[in-house]
Amino acid sequence: MLNKAQIRYCLDTMGEMFPDAHCELNHSNPFELVVAVALSAQCTDVLVNKVTKDLFQKYKTPEDYISVPIEELENDIRSIGLFRNKAKNIQKLSRMLIEEYGKEVPRDRDELVKLPGVGRKTANVVVSVAFDVPAIAVDTHVERVSKRLGLCRWKDSVLDVEKTLMAKIPKEEWSVTHHRLIFFGRYHCKAQSPRCETCPLLELCREGKKRMKRKEAN
Repeated sequence: MLNKAQIRYCLDTMGEMFPDAHCELNHSNPFELVVAVALSAQCTDVLVNKVTKDLFQKYKTPEDYISVPIEELENDIRSIGLFRNKAKNIQKLSRMLIEEYGKEVPRDRDELVKLPGVGRKTANVVVSVAFDVPAIAVDTHVERVSKRLGLCRWKDSVLDVEKTLMAKIPKEEWSVTHHRLIFFGRYHCKAQSPRCETCPLLELCREGKKRMKRKEAN
């Protein structure tokens, strides 16, 4: 596990590598962000943005989503994985926003997770990006990078990773660190072919050093 000074170095280095790290899901309001993040489960942001380009032209409000037959909404998001289940959840959460939240997306994470299709990760993204509430959403990139670098333990659950990062990173840096970890994992420390040879964090990275040793042995 990395010590405090090493973690600081990692955070600063990622900040230099990705100074403009941000949420890559296109949206213009909190409701669109909820829909986009719900669609992004097990799917790339690039594909979600392709679909929402037309989707957000057609559907502007929660009422719009529940005013069409489920089959029509399914067809509009058909190119996205799990589209049937996601269409169902989007209609359910739209109805819930109308009936229980005055058509407004709640700002509280505990309220957000009550919405169908919205888990803890989704809620953390929404409160952080839409409402500037400090949060760390742990997606596959954040989990992978945190474990490879030794910010947390290999056996940690997603919730363990979130709690560990929150304990080790200053609260005012939670949200920006979340985006930088994602960019670092998406564009540099990739799942299949991490760029260990050119990584400025290689000397601190237990996984990277192992990979380089294996490469040298071969």
